[in-house]
Amino acid sequence: MSRTNFDQLLQAGCHFGHLKRKWNPAMAPYIFMERNGIHIIDLNKTVVKIDEAAEALKNIAKQGKKILFVATKKQAKDVVAEKAQSVQMPYVNERWAGGMLTNFQTIRKAIKKMANIDKMTSDGTFANLSKRELLQISRQRAKLEKNLGSIVDLTRLPSALFVVDIEKEHIAVKEAHRLNIPVFAITDTNTNPNDVDYAIPANDDAKDSVEVILNAMCDAINEGLTERKAEKADEKAAAEQDDKPRVKKVEKVAEAAAPADEEKPAKKAEEAEATEEKAENAE
Repeated sequence: MSRTNFDQLLQAGCHFGHLKRKWNPAMAPYIFMERNGIHIIDLNKTVVKIDEAAEALKNIAKQGKKILFVATKKQAKDVVAEKAQSVQMPYVNERWAGGMLTNFQTIRKAIKKMANIDKMTSDGTFANLSKRELLQISRQRAKLEKNLGSIVDLTRLPSALFVVDIEKEHIAVKEAHRLNIPVFAITDTNTNPNDVDYAIPANDDAKDSVEVILNAMCDAINEGLTERKAEKADEKAAAEQDDKPRVKKVEKVAEAAAPADEEKPAKKAEEAEATEEKAENAE
């Protein structure tokens, strides 16, 4: 069963493309018609592409890997932040720092710096600093929080990127390609769907359009995470069942060995008594 339907996407305005003069010819297979100088996207193809992308994201989440959501445009940033947090995935919605993927170690150092400032706050180091130093450190902390706060838990490179508007986030897409990280994206009629691995033809300028697609993606990710938890629980139960026969075998061996151990002192006592009797007879 499809995760979305034609009517749902139509109501959200996913079918509206850009002006005809701004179109990218590579999007021709996904364009249904032109009306009043604006291209209309074929939503039947959008439904199929959403299902393909959702299934792939579900498999990635099922493996316990991270998916980085990227959307810095005003219409989408709040929606992306909300949806990414709901599935506990990292996101970037303020500014894409150049080298966030290709220079990941440096980004991690900046995140550690932010953690060190927090540590200084808690251990009382701030009390020994001047007002000017406090102000400088506080501003630095606020700047780091704004740009990198949402990827604090990203300890390694993500396994996939989900991008809203690949024209605006072209640096992120290029970095992902360089590192062979698959890119999922909402592609409007002014973009090239061949630049990403999983293209979802839809309106990337409307909040409702972005939200309905993200809902489908996040539902799939949730399913993957739930299945992963269920598999782990089954593995744990199976491991416990395998351990039970072993414990029983050990107990049986211990029980069998116990009588033998009890007989040894008895034999030794008998031998000692026999030795004493022989000594008395000899006297």
